[in-house]
Amino acid sequence: MENLHSLTAHKLKELISGESISPSDILNDVFHRIELLDLKIKAIVLKNRQKARDSLKASSAKKQGKLFGIPVLIKDNICVKDEATTCASKILEGFKPPYDATVVRRMEGEGAILIGKANMDEFAFGSSCETSCYGPTRNPHDLERIPGGSSGGSAAAVASDETVLALGSDTGGSIRQPAALCGVVGLKPTYGRVSRYGLIAFASSLDQIGPITKDVEDAAIMLNVIAGHDEMDSTSVELPVPDYTKSLVKDVLGLRIGVPKEYFVKGLDEEVAMSVKNAIDVFKGLGAKVTEMSLPHTEYAVSVYYIVAPAEASSNLARFDGVQYGFRARDARDIVDMYIKTRSEGFGSEAKRRILLGTYCLSTGYYDAYYLKAQKVRTKIREDFDRAFESYDCIVTPTTPAPAFKIGEKTGDPLSMYLSDVYTIPANLAGLPAISIPCGFSKTGLPIGLQILAKPFDEETIFRAAYTFEQNTDHHKKKPNL
Repeated sequence: MENLHSLTAHKLKELISGESISPSDILNDVFHRIELLDLKIKAIVLKNRQKARDSLKASSAKKQGKLFGIPVLIKDNICVKDEATTCASKILEGFKPPYDATVVRRMEGEGAILIGKANMDEFAFGSSCETSCYGPTRNPHDLERIPGGSSGGSAAAVASDETVLALGSDTGGSIRQPAALCGVVGLKPTYGRVSRYGLIAFASSLDQIGPITKDVEDAAIMLNVIAGHDEMDSTSVELPVPDYTKSLVKDVLGLRIGVPKEYFVKGLDEEVAMSVKNAIDVFKGLGAKVTEMSLPHTEYAVSVYYIVAPAEASSNLARFDGVQYGFRARDARDIVDMYIKTRSEGFGSEAKRRILLGTYCLSTGYYDAYYLKAQKVRTKIREDFDRAFESYDCIVTPTTPAPAFKIGEKTGDPLSMYLSDVYTIPANLAGLPAISIPCGFSKTGLPIGLQILAKPFDEETIFRAAYTFEQNTDHHKKKPNL
């Protein structure tokens, strides 16, 4: 059977169960696809065909698992034992973790086949996948444009069928934003729903691992596998994990949907606004109760994020010093000179910018003025959502303010780049679950995403709304012309 790479995981599972195909057929087809396309797209930084074949051989002996025989690509900031994990940064050159991340262990335990590592913005610092030490990933829908970031490699690989499933991480929109710009599905689970053990930290109070997939059903299947309490992660919540596939019902009758007016202001691209409004009309037509509402502290979200996130990043990245692992600069006069040279040569410009911003915000005399105040406003943002979910089951917004921009267009304007995440950041600050699903295309064929948010640990409502929309539209079926 041809074009197995284009099928969803749940469809491939059906074919495997019916013995129409074998997992090795899928694996061979996916690697052939990678060989054909990845020189153009550059979504993958490590391809591991032999390890994948060995894993498949071991998995085939059991012939079981929710992801049995399904190829999965892992973002390069998620640890895989004895496999290069660099966060797309020179400073982690040669680093091979001695352990698997919990999400990796859980997926392999369900028969998934890890095929390699996906490109990303360095240490997840970026919204365009341009800050990688490996060079930029390109959007499959237009190779001159960015795929979004920081999980740009994961999203581009799913969109171009170079993998069936992918894992990303989301600190301020890094799963949802690239999913929207590449025309695929990206889910940020509730903070604490998925273990962060083995995720190389950017901002520990914001980071969350989640799936990037071809449709909503695959996202539900993946979350079933990776969600759940983990004693290795102190922020992992000890709550029962429902079967998310049971939420995949084509029914939003009576669902209370809020549309925040703060997300439809100056700066929102007209084509994005129209696609999202059309999506809202679909929900109305299916019987949902849609009402305009307000999240008054939304305007402060970007400012808060770019104090809290760099502050936590400056602390987390202090461990990378060239002493125990990774890159070490040569010809240093003494240990202080070695630190300076290693970090100067090992970190890219955006990483340095965020480390300096964060260190400044945490420094004596500025901590109360910036970091402490930002945390107080963060609480206000969370309280806005708490009040909203007393009246609404979910909230619908654009995922991004515009379709994908051209590579190099914003690299000289960090502030403009930071505003790319204006609609996704609030969910991270409040710890909420949120998904991006395709809801339209621009006149030039660029994907547009719809974001759906719900209260903490209510991914089931998100899946219900997203699946109903998906089953009543065909935006997710449109493939890039490669």
